This record gives sequence, C-alpha cells and structure tokens, in this order.
Amino acid sequence: MKVGYIRVSTVEQNTARQEVLMEQLGVERMYIDKMSGKSVDRPQLKSMLNFVRTGDTVIVESISRFARNTRDLLELVDTLTEKGVEFVSKKESIDTTTPAGKFMLTVFAAVAELERGYILDRQREGIAIAKSQGKYTGRKPVEVDEQLWDSLYALWSEGKITAVEFMDKIGMRKSTFYRRVKALSR
Repeated sequence: MKVGYIRVSTVEQNTARQEVLMEQLGVERMYIDKMSGKSVDRPQLKSMLNFVRTGDTVIVESISRFARNTRDLLELVDTLTEKGVEFVSKKESIDTTTPAGKFMLTVFAAVAELERGYILDRQREGIAIAKSQGKYTGRKPVEVDEQLWDSLYALWSEGKITAVEFMDKIGMRKSTFYRRVKALSR
C-alpha cells in the first residue's frame, strides 16, 4: 500500500498542493499533521508509523515535510526499514526501493554521523578549556543521608519497595541511583 505523509507548520497553512501530489502518485491513505516538524512527536506521524506494514511504501513531498534534521530522518527511516516499509521523498528523489535511493540515504547517514562526531569533539574541547580556566567543575555530587540510604537499600534489596519508591524517598534521579547501586555491587 502507498501511504502518504503530509505536514505543514501551522493550522493556517494549506495542504492542498501536497494532497494533489499524493493523489497523482496513487497514494491510498494519507496522514496529515499541521504542526512544527521540530519534533517527531506528532500525532499523525505516530499513527502512520503504527499503521504501515511490510511491503508498504511511505511517500512524502520532501524530506523537510517528514523530518527537520538528519538524525530524526534517519531514525524514522530506520523504523520504517525495520518494519519492511520503503521510503520515498519526491523532491530529493530518494527512493529506498532503488539502489541509488539507498545510497543517498547512506550518504545522509554518513554526514549525520560525521556531524555528530564534530559536535562531540567541540564539546570536549570546550569543557577542557573551561576546566583549565577553572570555570567548569562538573556537577555537584548528590548529598545523601547515608542512614536513610542504608535503610531504604535494605527494603529495596528485599523487594519490599520498588526502585521508583526508593528514588522518590531519597530524592535521587534514576541515573544517579543506578550508578550508586552499581558502585555498591563491585
């Protein structure tokens, strides 16, 4: 089945141009979001991702209508690929049913990975400079009442309270909690 995804940025914008294109391409079912593409948390996008099945093809007018950044694009296409669904973007001539389309998507993936690497390098360099200038000391350690910790840890170990209850009572985030638990088990 050919499934179309249409997006405009606001409710005032018109989807007619994209709808006509979808009809010309023989799209059998359309999903339309009228909201920003900054996030992939869009109701019709989620519905479309839940609806599509192996053998379907998702068609968009352009990549910018589907995703606003390369990372989101690649994650969305990966989700489709895992379901056995092909992806077509008319404007950019990307069609994952063809070798050339798969190649173009691979180029997007490589560029995204390179970009992410550069961002991490710049972040590390910035932190190193800030540390050398005494401006960055990292997060302050979480202060914990050790007596309370020990009593709650015993209850949690015995299965009398859940980890969530433990974290709530101690006022600790999940990552900090499990980091501390892991350190205790060494």
